[in-house]
Amino acid sequence: MTNWDSRALAVVQQLRRSGHQAVLVGGCVRDSLLSIPPHDYDVTTSALPWEILSCCAGFPCLNTGLKHGTVTVLSDGLPVEVTTFRREGSYSDHRHPDQVEFTSDLTDDLARRDFTINAMAWGPEGLIDRFGGQEDLNARLIRCVGDPDRRMEEDALRLLRGLRLAGQLRFTIHPDTADAIHGHAPQLSMVAWERISAEFLRLLCSPGAEQVLLDFPDVVTQILPELGPAVGFDQRNPHHRWDVYTHSVKTAALVPPSPALRLAALLHDVGKPASFFLDERGIGHFYGHDRLGVPLAERAMARLRLDNATRERAAILISRHHLPVEPTRRWAGRWLSRLGEECFFQLLALKGADASACAPPLKAEESAPLERAEALGRQLLEENACLSLRTLAVNGHDALKSGLAGPQIGQALHELLDYVAQGELPNERSALLSALERYLSP
Repeated sequence: MTNWDSRALAVVQQLRRSGHQAVLVGGCVRDSLLSIPPHDYDVTTSALPWEILSCCAGFPCLNTGLKHGTVTVLSDGLPVEVTTFRREGSYSDHRHPDQVEFTSDLTDDLARRDFTINAMAWGPEGLIDRFGGQEDLNARLIRCVGDPDRRMEEDALRLLRGLRLAGQLRFTIHPDTADAIHGHAPQLSMVAWERISAEFLRLLCSPGAEQVLLDFPDVVTQILPELGPAVGFDQRNPHHRWDVYTHSVKTAALVPPSPALRLAALLHDVGKPASFFLDERGIGHFYGHDRLGVPLAERAMARLRLDNATRERAAILISRHHLPVEPTRRWAGRWLSRLGEECFFQLLALKGADASACAPPLKAEESAPLERAEALGRQLLEENACLSLRTLAVNGHDALKSGLAGPQIGQALHELLDYVAQGELPNERSALLSALERYLSP
């Protein structure tokens, strides 16, 4: 374990020089043991909060949680969160301890932590592991410190944090800890949506998201109740080997880990249960499920307090995920222009994942049009084809001079862009000025 940031060690050393116990603790120790460079540093110490401030007077300090024993020390620009050894009382709000008692015993401090792999510390004497964290790390296991029911009862966010860690590290959750997570899922209602959203998106974009989401649909539907009807919903269709929820999770796992794209993949079929139709042959169909799914997805994303750009992108992808693909320059140009570069390729990724999660392996005749459309899109970009109003050879002033006014201007320019992007008109000023004449009012 030689990859510590020297700036974090400087804080530990400063506290120790002042006669206090001080060790690195938590995620930075876990990551270092996994040969992952730590992204943030936590220190726990026997020094009381005001003693931390005194010892670290040579550093800029922020009183981020003095009442609970926490001071953020800025060591050459690196924020190091320093917290006094402590025991915690009951958690009446299922999120925060009602009272905190400072202690001189490091074991007390480690015992209050959530998971064994987060309850390890490191000091100059080496690794300090009082709860089997290293053994669980080697076994790739997420296990609570002490009684898992108590840990989850104390802080409801821990259950989602455990799932996120399992997804990020591709670890298995210990059966006793898994049982506690299932049992305490309704307590997520006690957690602020901003906190739930941050953890859930990290889980959704993690490498091991698929298995976690499949193992804990009760937690997912606590966050996204819109997906509740999809769990176990038999599609009754020869092209679908999985229920709607499983298909959606598998689709999400097959697209790149962008929040908007993975949300769109997870929610793309959220409208299916409400649109289910069984024909006379006993085959299920879901006519208009993309249209029905958009408002459900928008409601879910609003609850997660997502930014407008993420919500709008996911909604567009969901609304267009059944768009027929034509492997032609005309089709690629039209949709590159309408959707924009990033959204265009995300839509193709979503469509490919959707097809692969229906009845794998994806047949060549199904994948070929998508691959050809993607190649044509990239070719158009390499050729610097006109795909936006910014590169169109005429602009609003030209439309105004031609006699158009108000909404007509935008409508005309967008229609011209469509023709140019599809190769039906050259992006030449004279040709486009002539074309503008058709939009003149009688």
